[in-house]
Amino acid sequence: MAAVSEAGTAVTGTVAVAPRWYAHRFNRAGVYRVATAVASALPRPVRLRVAAALAGVAGRRFPAERAVVRRNLARILPGAPARELDALVAAVFRHFAICFADLITANRRADIGALVAGIEGMGGLEKAARAGRGLVVLTAHLGNWELAGRMLARDGARPMHIVVAAEADPAVERFLRGGAAPVRFVTRTAPTASLSLLSALRRGEIVAMQGDRALGTRGDVLQPFFGAPAPFPLGPFVLARAAGAPVVPAFCLLDADRRYRIVVGMPSLVEPGGEAAALGRWVAVLEVMVRRHPSQWFNFYDRWSPPA
Repeated sequence: MAAVSEAGTAVTGTVAVAPRWYAHRFNRAGVYRVATAVASALPRPVRLRVAAALAGVAGRRFPAERAVVRRNLARILPGAPARELDALVAAVFRHFAICFADLITANRRADIGALVAGIEGMGGLEKAARAGRGLVVLTAHLGNWELAGRMLARDGARPMHIVVAAEADPAVERFLRGGAAPVRFVTRTAPTASLSLLSALRRGEIVAMQGDRALGTRGDVLQPFFGAPAPFPLGPFVLARAAGAPVVPAFCLLDADRRYRIVVGMPSLVEPGGEAAALGRWVAVLEVMVRRHPSQWFNFYDRWSPPA
């Protein structure tokens, strides 16, 4: 999972400056393989304790990211005392490490159901799916989003397509998303990606996308987010409207017992010309979920004021 930085000037109107993506020095396939080999040799309780301990050490080696996470948390929880913010910053790094340890060890396993404590709201998703229009499942960098699609696709009743950004290192891409998996990964930069996703929805299949980071295109729209405007991608709602498919919010959250709980929101259709309104509804849902789980929102850059 490459770190992300949106560099450039501030967003003006509804158009964002193209983000600059970068990978830190640990974002290499060799590091992933070693980490996977070591982590897989440990029982999960031990593995997660080790991951949490390493997160405490690693967090101190990234002072810029710690400072940004703290500013983000201060915006999410205005008035929170300094001690609480410091504890939450440490929790962000710790939870990221735990989610990452589970991802690299359970990436292609068929028995990941043991990690799931439960799924809330599945009835609404299944009802929407029976309409036969396909589904646009919208998630965020909240909790273990990489495993969420695999968990929802376990029954294999409907093909699932997960839209991803290309990794800076192609070997990391192959490691994380190559081989057998219950889902099909679609790289967002592929020239025909939109057409293939539209076709999949019209076949009644599921398309899963991220909806909490701007793409730096004319499709980015400013929305109020924790009291200040922030850019969000309009593309998922344009796609859903074109296919006549409902948008379904879904999040994969880490519980106190260190198992995951998938929370599925209410499906909603995007009316013609109502893409911006649908985006606003999604941002409102996202704000509620991030406020409830601030230590699981993994954004290591300023979401409101991208650095120059």
